[in-house]
Amino acid sequence: MNYAECRKYIEDSQSLGRVLGLFGMQELMRRLGNPQEELAFVHAAGTNGKGSVLAYVASALRNAGYCTGRYTSPAIFEYREIIEVDGQVISQEEFASAFTPVAEAADAMERDGFSHPTPFEMETAAAFLHFRRKGCQIVALETGMGGETDATNLVTNTKVAVLTSISLDHMDALGNSLEEIARCKAGVIKPGCRVVSTLQEPEAAHEIERACAEKGVSCTWVDYRNAHIISQDLHGQRFSYEGNTYATRLSGLCQVENAAVAVKVLEALADMGFPLSKEQTREGIAKASWPGRFTLLRENPAVILDGAHNPQAARQLAASLEKCFAGKKIIYILGMFRDKDYRQVASIMAPLAYEILTVETPGNLRALPADELAREVGEFHERVTAVSSLGEAAALSLEKAGADGVVAVFGSLSFLGEISVFFTGEGE
Repeated sequence: MNYAECRKYIEDSQSLGRVLGLFGMQELMRRLGNPQEELAFVHAAGTNGKGSVLAYVASALRNAGYCTGRYTSPAIFEYREIIEVDGQVISQEEFASAFTPVAEAADAMERDGFSHPTPFEMETAAAFLHFRRKGCQIVALETGMGGETDATNLVTNTKVAVLTSISLDHMDALGNSLEEIARCKAGVIKPGCRVVSTLQEPEAAHEIERACAEKGVSCTWVDYRNAHIISQDLHGQRFSYEGNTYATRLSGLCQVENAAVAVKVLEALADMGFPLSKEQTREGIAKASWPGRFTLLRENPAVILDGAHNPQAARQLAASLEKCFAGKKIIYILGMFRDKDYRQVASIMAPLAYEILTVETPGNLRALPADELAREVGEFHERVTAVSSLGEAAALSLEKAGADGVVAVFGSLSFLGEISVFFTGEGE
């Protein structure tokens, strides 16, 4: 199969959705020779912050000379960015080479009476094959959803299990309470690994402690409140933490917490056979990038892209906007999936907006139509307009913001990459 054929195969499998549970994934990996068993992992679960923490960790490990893989989802700007080695996104040829045996194994499973693997299961399998071929010494691995029953959780050689901030999200699949969701996410904890968690709500902390006790491991709790911001602007920030000074190109307020977690993950890795110097850690954090997380896309007016699609992320985005743009005229472009808590996101974000434009994520069955989203958001703000296309929304937002205003584009990660080209001029 070539790259286009692989993408078509994945697209045709989209109707299979996402299946929680490891039985199918275990069978798929068995047929592929279980490449994941030859790899070591930093495995991250949580509601928000997973990708940012792993971006810091992977950057620092790369900086220290380790061959480092990273697997994250969803993609924002380019589909292949979900799989990278040493900061290089997998090429089309490499993707086709890794995915072809996965598709063959998937078809064979179906012929043998097994359920056909889902797109996420197949992408994960292709990533493991690619990482083994590249000789990765360590892989930064992000769960797709949850933890215990996530397709990524068939890995056993977990060096560090990371729990980022846990809140209510994906409740239809993971549970109706914080305890249930935390219990599922804590499933990434394995015997013999190190565990690093940010501070959690008491219910979530209890479940993490319970899982650690079950697996006979201890948890390092990261008190990010001990980190102090030295300077901050739209291009990054400097902060001190435990006697060391760090700089990051990521500017959202939550990035100090994420970087502090990454520091502790790297310290834990040093005890697990992956030593780094303080300077290698500092340089790695400074070099890390993670687009779509309070990303400044252009200036005059400032355009910010952020994947805030749940209440906790919305609170973080609102705090960052208030900190950076107090007194500015802010225009929102908002697109959401219908299975997200869009009403609460709207209620949190609405007070800071001058006007809100709603859009529908193109080509996604989960997307909430722009007019329906506008009706819902209209309960929290008096100026809400449904816009028929991303290009129109971008042009209208720039006109309304003026040179001195701000455009904040947020919600579903799935439309951020597509709309960004209209702000950079590439979509004109």
